[in-house]
Amino acid sequence: MHDLALLGVLLAAIAIGFGLGYRRASLRHRRQEARGAPEPSREYFVGLNYLLNEQPDEAINTFIHALDVNSDTIGTHIALGKLFRARGEADKAVSIHQNLLARPALSTSTNQHIQLELARDFMALGVHDRAQRLLHELLAHAVNSPYHSDAKRLLIDILEREKEWQSALDIAQPLIKQQPGMRRPAAHWLCELALEEIQQSSRALARKHLKKALQLDEHCVRATLLLAELDMENGHYRRAIDGLERIPRQDIAHTPTMLPALQRAYERNNDIQGFETQLYQLLGQAPYTSVIITLGELVHHRDGVDNAIERTGEWLREAPSLGGLDYLVDLYMESQRLSGKTPPDSRLLLLKHHTGALMKGRPRHQCRRCGFTSDSLVWQCPSCRRWGTIKPITGIEGE
Repeated sequence: MHDLALLGVLLAAIAIGFGLGYRRASLRHRRQEARGAPEPSREYFVGLNYLLNEQPDEAINTFIHALDVNSDTIGTHIALGKLFRARGEADKAVSIHQNLLARPALSTSTNQHIQLELARDFMALGVHDRAQRLLHELLAHAVNSPYHSDAKRLLIDILEREKEWQSALDIAQPLIKQQPGMRRPAAHWLCELALEEIQQSSRALARKHLKKALQLDEHCVRATLLLAELDMENGHYRRAIDGLERIPRQDIAHTPTMLPALQRAYERNNDIQGFETQLYQLLGQAPYTSVIITLGELVHHRDGVDNAIERTGEWLREAPSLGGLDYLVDLYMESQRLSGKTPPDSRLLLLKHHTGALMKGRPRHQCRRCGFTSDSLVWQCPSCRRWGTIKPITGIEGE
């Protein structure tokens, strides 16, 4: 990290060297540029000396004092502000960019660029209200500016962090048609609004938000799950089942996510046979551990533990997993208990100990974009902040 900081300062130093040279050349005579590169000032070499002695703070301060603010050097000052922000010193970046904004006779484009960078500085400091004010002002006066779309995306990011979902939707609305990638986050913002309405007992408005979410993103599993919960609250179990059974087509990886709700809906609809039929269909599509265990439990309660052992063993031969093995060991131990063998076979106890130890602390969900893991499902990754990228882990150690 230290080497990267030094490299950044070195690049800035080179840029400043050109800026200083350009300034001196302008003062002498523009026509003399063809005779050779002008020499930078003494302060520039002092700054380089600090840099070579691994004193980046002193180097940057020297470069700043060496370089006047004028139309020829303003880009270098903006770059220095970015460098401070990248090094975690956003307060210094704010000073540089505010100093630039105080200069008279800035071009409109330059002023907008500095405003955008200053908003980024405030965001880095966590001062979101000041960043918002700057961005709203920029958007109001920069409709045709090259910085307009960057300012809009940054404002959306801030509003999302502040959980101002409706405001984020209002700002993003024109972008949704132009940028399909905006549809997924917008659908999740609508789900967030629906949750707020549910907490305030406004079920009808919540349903409206969720249906709009599915219009934006037909693959939004979260909206389908929430609609099914609303249907079950109202006693519409068949409608909930129909919705939940669409989830494997929306995203097969979320089959384990919807299983508890699907089982609840079938049970409340007094249709365990229908649930079993659906589980066999899911098993054929994707033999996840959750499906195998749920189906094994149905066989267990209806046909006894030995039949459950036989069927579960067959399914696990096709789709082995640590969780499935742990469940199978439980079935074997119960079979021995029912047959009067106490305590259970020591070999089974040892195997149970090992499967439990291997499963302990294992995350159950992972972000498919950045690799972040968690035990519980969250819809926005805390690491990369993408929506809908965290899904159940599959394979031997997962589903």
